[in-house]
Amino acid sequence: MLKLTQHFPCAVPVLVLATCNIVIGMQRWSRFARLFFDIAEGVSVNSLFDSAPGFDQPLAVLKHCHDRIRKQLATLDKLLQHLPQHGADTDAQQAAQAVLRYFSKAAPLHHEDEEIDLLPTLSATASGADATLLETLLKTILAQHQQMAMQWAALEQQLSAIAAGTAAQLSADAIAQFAALYAEHMQIEETQIAPMAKRLFSDAQMQTLGAAMQARRGISA
Repeated sequence: MLKLTQHFPCAVPVLVLATCNIVIGMQRWSRFARLFFDIAEGVSVNSLFDSAPGFDQPLAVLKHCHDRIRKQLATLDKLLQHLPQHGADTDAQQAAQAVLRYFSKAAPLHHEDEEIDLLPTLSATASGADATLLETLLKTILAQHQQMAMQWAALEQQLSAIAAGTAAQLSADAIAQFAALYAEHMQIEETQIAPMAKRLFSDAQMQTLGAAMQARRGISA
């Protein structure tokens, strides 16, 4: 028990389920456990082992959002592999629901953090070579946000049907394009935008950014 929970923190809720006399065959349990770990990373689960940094570190919060996006994209890929053999079973429905929750609720807030607060503040602060680079990057980032919204609209329809158990089709091409776009987007922000903001922002600007992000999520100070 100790070794299991040491290496697999999510085993604690899994074992709780087991003690509730949920009888699952070994093959189904293996599939369920893999998807359960992914679902445990969803926005609705408050894991003690995946706590977010505080809003007094706004750039760290933005990076944490990227890490969660990567986990949701990994769940999408696993779901794509799961569906042909098992269809829209309970495991697939739960995984689809977790991805839907994240990209319908948390991801838009992340984009607003950037479009409303981070990027305008950076534009007002940068000068010289930083301003020149930022002008180019802004066009790319905002265009990517629009592309993401369009691509998500198509995936959302497919995932909603899977979550409802009424269909088991998921486009591999759509997922690949969505994941590639996010990968490029996050790479730009993590290697260009965040380092520039860290270098240029004053403590007061960081505090203002963090407060705006916190208020956007309805979290009291």
